[in-house]
Amino acid sequence: MSSPRQHQFKRNICPNVEGWCWLGLKGGAALGIFGWAFYVLFLTITTHPCWMASDCWASLVMGGSRRAHLAQTGKLLMPAIGTTGLENIVFGIASSADHWKKRKQYVDVWWKPGITRGFVWLDRPANFTSDPPIKVSEDTSRFKFTHPNAPRSALRLARIVLETFKLGLPNVKWFVMGDDDTVFVTENLVQVLNKYDHNQFYYIGSISECSEQNMAHSYNMAYGGGGFAISYPLAKVLAQILDGCINRYSSLYGSDHRVQACLAEIGVPLTKEPGFHQIDLHGSLFGLLSSHPLVPLISVHHLDAMEPIFPRMTRTSGLKHLLKAARIDPGRVLQQSICYDQRRNWTVSVSWGYAIQIYNRIETPRILEYPMLTFWPWMYGKYPFMFNTRPVPKNRCDRPRVLFMKSVNFLNDNDTLGGIVSHYQTDDGIDSNQCNLSKNGNNVDRIAVFSEVQKHDLTLAPRRPCCDISYPGDNSNIDMRITIRSCRHRESVFQEYG
Repeated sequence: MSSPRQHQFKRNICPNVEGWCWLGLKGGAALGIFGWAFYVLFLTITTHPCWMASDCWASLVMGGSRRAHLAQTGKLLMPAIGTTGLENIVFGIASSADHWKKRKQYVDVWWKPGITRGFVWLDRPANFTSDPPIKVSEDTSRFKFTHPNAPRSALRLARIVLETFKLGLPNVKWFVMGDDDTVFVTENLVQVLNKYDHNQFYYIGSISECSEQNMAHSYNMAYGGGGFAISYPLAKVLAQILDGCINRYSSLYGSDHRVQACLAEIGVPLTKEPGFHQIDLHGSLFGLLSSHPLVPLISVHHLDAMEPIFPRMTRTSGLKHLLKAARIDPGRVLQQSICYDQRRNWTVSVSWGYAIQIYNRIETPRILEYPMLTFWPWMYGKYPFMFNTRPVPKNRCDRPRVLFMKSVNFLNDNDTLGGIVSHYQTDDGIDSNQCNLSKNGNNVDRIAVFSEVQKHDLTLAPRRPCCDISYPGDNSNIDMRITIRSCRHRESVFQEYG
């Protein structure tokens, strides 16, 4: 039996123990719930794409736009703003002492003295100064060369990326190789390279337009005339193996093929950007430039083999004229817009900054996207091109009426973010096809195209711009007005015709 003192102890102590137990139970449950919630939160945070990315969390906490949020989480790949500028690119231009004086005119079209970085590499010293500055390539007589028809200079040119890297220039993110007759649109080159992380191994360029050339050389090679870009870390590794590597490929034809073979040994494939143009073609570039793919124009090449791109201009003056448009709105230059005049049954195709075509019939966008066959293959072969083409109509009155760009300016002085007007005119000296519009009683000789500066955002899915046609009054100095704009969400340019 318990004593009175034990009963007194139970009365005084047990209620307190029960209270403590109940408090402990409630506290333990709360602690358990808190621990579980913390565990779930920890898993959520550490598996979130923003983990280890402070900029991403900042955009979420500070209420950034959904698009910026998607970009940071990796669901939308946006270029890091300002990661690469023209000052971070070093050009290596392949030339020779015999050719440089003549070919320098093409480099002068795009080179910006004091801003663009790089060198022209010659086979021997030259007795003249130059911008870009001249470097003389090292002797390559120690290397094997067994191709029976290729020039031995391919060895020297293959080593330009190595010799440029060995200069140890500061603040370099990309090395870009090109020929002395390559013309770059540097603004677009910078924008395209900003799509890629320069800290990774990247080899970026494009193949030839001619399947015959790709069959003879490679479908996996960036053609050197069109230009190609190699990221700094990749150039560093390539420089370490190149001399030993090119001896293993003594039977290859060109310098660019040797570079690609050595990059294949490193395990780096070609990342294709179709804005690099090798131009393995002869004839007129009109068909290709007036139906350019919806990508930024980065380069053109083999200009001596092509006709001038504008009538009544030399090759270099025509290129300078095109680059006037590229300086004002580089992302829009050569971008195609298609619109229709339903009342007159006309189709209008605009290649911004270059030319306008007016057809006296309705042509579908599918057809107008194909370049007109104003050119032929580099080797005059029978093999097809790497893209669809359409023939030039035999009947002169079935051909489009063509107007070429005459001028381009901002609507307001120094309004670099606002409206742009470009003017296009026919040229009586060429086949401007007066017959196909005169039967409708409307001869169009002067067109004004209004547009806004195209924002550079290569992360967005490509979509061809839409355009609207209007006709000013009789007192106007233009015959047609075209306004280029973004297409509405569900808009189809051809929907009116079923």
